[in-house]
Amino acid sequence: MKTISIISAPSNLGLVPQADGKLSGVTKMPQALMNSGLLEKLKAEYRGEIPVPNYNRERDKENYILNPYPIREFSLTLAKEVESAIRDGKFPLVLGGDCSLLLGNMLALKHLGRYGLFFLDGHSDFYQPSPQLTDSGVAGMDLAFATGRGDDVLSNLDGEKPLVRDEDVVVFGFRDMEETERLKMPQLSKTKLTTLSLRQIREKGIEKSVGESLHKLRENNLDGFWIHIDADVLDDEIMPAVDSRQPDGLSYEEFSRILKLLLSSGDAVGMHVGIFDPDMDETGSIAVGFVDAIVRGLNGAK
Repeated sequence: MKTISIISAPSNLGLVPQADGKLSGVTKMPQALMNSGLLEKLKAEYRGEIPVPNYNRERDKENYILNPYPIREFSLTLAKEVESAIRDGKFPLVLGGDCSLLLGNMLALKHLGRYGLFFLDGHSDFYQPSPQLTDSGVAGMDLAFATGRGDDVLSNLDGEKPLVRDEDVVVFGFRDMEETERLKMPQLSKTKLTTLSLRQIREKGIEKSVGESLHKLRENNLDGFWIHIDADVLDDEIMPAVDSRQPDGLSYEEFSRILKLLLSSGDAVGMHVGIFDPDMDETGSIAVGFVDAIVRGLNGAK
């Protein structure tokens, strides 16, 4: 495996303010994970931190998105750093932050060729902005924008729409089917995305589910694929420090096994991790458990 190059991307621009008006603490995630030994345990290098534009609490009146232009600016800056790391022969590990950082990472890959996306998330993040949608945070829309849906301000970064093609995406481990139906979210089943809910994964087994997903990506003759990780893909019992909690989820053992299988394929070119909020981890024990699971997955593939 290539040298892991850690990039800090502490943005909360894609999340709406909490009920008490406080902004999400996901900005503290990179430091919390590194304080828990991530850098040393992976024998990684630290590449630096991406500057985050100012947060605007008012959603844009034209496209109904919160912070669309700050996210655009952040994405362009992040893309340059990720692209540079890959050109240097490194494996970029981007620590968020919220899930809107998917856009910068996929833009970097679009500049380099045709790449896929393995989207490991408890939610499908396929909302699209509208006046009726009260949650205007891009962290719930990132996959839609990355696949070319929604306003061009975020779906057409650098004129590279779409950042990733539907047929080059695997959506894996989501469990928000009832919510998406209730909110009339566009259905994944009506797209060319490959989808495996947590229920389907449990029925098939992890090895078969990951194996079939990798096979579909390889059929497209890709240059490689990116791994998206939202901490809420993990079981709520072990990862309650997230902004949108829901029951069930992957165990640490299942999570590490999935990472090991993905990295062992030899086709993964980078990865990002987001949504974990250290403000909800009073003792620091959640960060330690999360780091250990990530390390077991990545080191297990060596």
